[in-house]
Amino acid sequence: MKTLAIDTSNQTLAIAVVDGHQILGQSQTMAVKNHSTALMPAIQQMMQTINVKPSDLAQIVVAKGPGSYTGLRIGVTTAKTLAQTLAIPLIGVSSLKTVAANCVGVSQWIIPLFDARRNNVYTGVYQWQGDTLMTVIADQHMSLSSLLALLKKETSGEVLFVGSDTAKFAATIKEEMPLAVINQVSVWDYPSAAVLAFLADQEAPEASLHAFVPSYLKLVEAEENWLATHEAGADAYVEKI
Repeated sequence: MKTLAIDTSNQTLAIAVVDGHQILGQSQTMAVKNHSTALMPAIQQMMQTINVKPSDLAQIVVAKGPGSYTGLRIGVTTAKTLAQTLAIPLIGVSSLKTVAANCVGVSQWIIPLFDARRNNVYTGVYQWQGDTLMTVIADQHMSLSSLLALLKKETSGEVLFVGSDTAKFAATIKEEMPLAVINQVSVWDYPSAAVLAFLADQEAPEASLHAFVPSYLKLVEAEENWLATHEAGADAYVEKI
């Protein structure tokens, strides 16, 4: 069963085509400035190179977030369009889980981190149980200090932090959690579309393509401001009635 996997949830553009557990082709680029112009040509070129036609695909897998708002919209929209056009299932997988799944052979809790600005992070907690990567704490947006406080409360401190943004927080992490490990395997810090495709075996297809949207975990700042302004206006209006 041939699967096309797409991850544009952050700076990395990662795509892969797998057949069962065989990787037919994959691409991982960290310096793409515009996913909107690079994604479809990259998919077309890869599929031509490995001689796979769109009609050969059995399903589409996409990193659903959290991550870059623009990147997520591009990846999810492309995946939905392809799935609808080809009339095949679409599977969404956590972008954080995709990074955590790189850490094969790790027994402790795995903490993937994405920078969410203002000393906040997108994070979750994962752990391998046999060949299955289990979610210990669901993906969420939170302050780094809250995350570290939670981990100190729930663990001995021997956890693994992974992700390309982890370096930004490494000093604080080591100060608060001396036993924590900061990942040093560079390829683990970036999403692999092949890994994303394999994770699809643990996920159910989306029930409705139309209803499937990225998992932002936090509203865009402009949207938050708009809601705050309009909610205040609505409250004032209600008080007048």
